[in-house]
Amino acid sequence: MNWFDILTQAVGFAGALFFFISFQVKANRPLFVLQTLGCVCFCVQFALLGAYSGCLSLFLSIVRNIMLTRYTSSRVVRWRGWVYLFSGCTLALALFTWDGWISLLPAAGAIAGTFGYWSNNARKIRLANLLVTSPCLLTYDVIVGSWGGALNETVVILSIVISIVRFGWAALDGDQVAASQKK
Repeated sequence: MNWFDILTQAVGFAGALFFFISFQVKANRPLFVLQTLGCVCFCVQFALLGAYSGCLSLFLSIVRNIMLTRYTSSRVVRWRGWVYLFSGCTLALALFTWDGWISLLPAAGAIAGTFGYWSNNARKIRLANLLVTSPCLLTYDVIVGSWGGALNETVVILSIVISIVRFGWAALDGDQVAASQKK
């Protein structure tokens, strides 16, 4: 393994750290900020790996997440049409960077994430990631050789489960995780 390979994998491991932390926060805005930083790391890593479907899909996710940090303060950002616009652009980029069925994995993950995130509901965000986004990206990461990405998606799945146990499923039903009522 040369220095370029080590650097490429290190960028992915940095992204994994941002994502792990993101699922341990209580409100959606810091979740979006931390996931945006993670997406930047993985976007760069996928470019370095020549995995352009994942790279461009993540680029759209970065734009989406930046917009979503303004979800509560901007009526324009809350427009539901963005979900379909981002989903359509994601599919178009998958076709543009077509490398076989593998190109559909990051697209499916990004589209599911977009629907979950635009709900601005912690439960739906975690559910989209747990059932669609992370499994698709875990498969993609293994195929393209993103070891930080594979670790990330494994940790994301575990982190979501931890947040469900930690906050309770009922507490994950809004913009902010409700305080636990356990005594």
